[in-house]
Amino acid sequence: MSTLDWNEIGERVREARLAMRLSQEQLAQRTDLDRTMISKIEAGSRRLDALELSRLARALGMPIGHFLNAPPAVMSHRTPLAEDTATGATQASYRIDSALAAWIREIRMLMSLGTLHPKPLRRYPAEIDGPAAAVEAANWLRDDLGLGIAAIQSLADLCERCGQYVLVTDLPGDGASAVDGDIAAAVVSLNGDPGRRRSTAAHELGHLIIGDEYSTDIGVNASRTEREALIDAFAAELLLPAEAVRRASEAEQSSRAVLVKLAAEYRTSWSLALRQARAADLITAIEEKKFRAYPPTFAEFRDSVGWTPQPDLDAIRVPPSFAHAVMTAYREGQITSKRALELMHGQLDSAADLPLRPDEDDAP
Repeated sequence: MSTLDWNEIGERVREARLAMRLSQEQLAQRTDLDRTMISKIEAGSRRLDALELSRLARALGMPIGHFLNAPPAVMSHRTPLAEDTATGATQASYRIDSALAAWIREIRMLMSLGTLHPKPLRRYPAEIDGPAAAVEAANWLRDDLGLGIAAIQSLADLCERCGQYVLVTDLPGDGASAVDGDIAAAVVSLNGDPGRRRSTAAHELGHLIIGDEYSTDIGVNASRTEREALIDAFAAELLLPAEAVRRASEAEQSSRAVLVKLAAEYRTSWSLALRQARAADLITAIEEKKFRAYPPTFAEFRDSVGWTPQPDLDAIRVPPSFAHAVMTAYREGQITSKRALELMHGQLDSAADLPLRPDEDDAP
């Protein structure tokens, strides 16, 4: 490697250390290296062997590829993490950006093996100049995908159909997304309930459809506040169309009963259901305030749909076609069982859950 390469690796080590809120001395203790050695590594004046890099990656909670590969060009404009800028928000932002960059590398790796073939990226063809236009964009997408006003059964599958791959993983914050050339990727946090994950995934899909190349939910500038409000309007309408609220209200006397059932069937948060009820003119501001103070219980939600389970983004970690691509690459001997499990991100428990390879089919 050139000196410049080692400087870049050292910079990534330093940023990852700051993101983990570790001093050089603490990182040295975790890796059984001298603090002066950590200092030289971060300065780019000390090269690493494979074992040392592996120990550093493990201690910093990052894949080795994080240190060996530059982030996608679309993410390269982010503010570098430094000693004097390392706040809770910037540290969390660095971790979520790193997860997104690693996810993009995994998508590209399966594409290079010929097992993953992303759909063309969908983009709204008109300009978004306000919340009303964002709502129109959501309804345009629903019509384009043949959904009408029906509930979305699998948001991961819907995002795939738009060319975006969503990973559900352990992250700070809620999520992030980026478009890297012909690839659209998003990461959604495991934190919170499945309904919140659906809202986050719909929000990140909005960035793709409306045209943001790169988005993270942490450290959003004041200049982006208006843009985020448009994305929120898109996500709310995508998950629960106002027209669905209007039609449901025609067959039910109680506004609350309507909203409880809609929130359960469309798997949205109570606050999102109330937002869409206001948009549909089903409730007033006073009624919204009253309903918000008394959210439905778990039993009330379940009873509204006859206790039928409504799972989505719960057990799933990777999208359907991505999982199929991993299994295909494993069956064809292109990746090891260890790598296959890594790529499934916890959706499989052990190598025993992997399919048999062709040369194993006839094994006694």
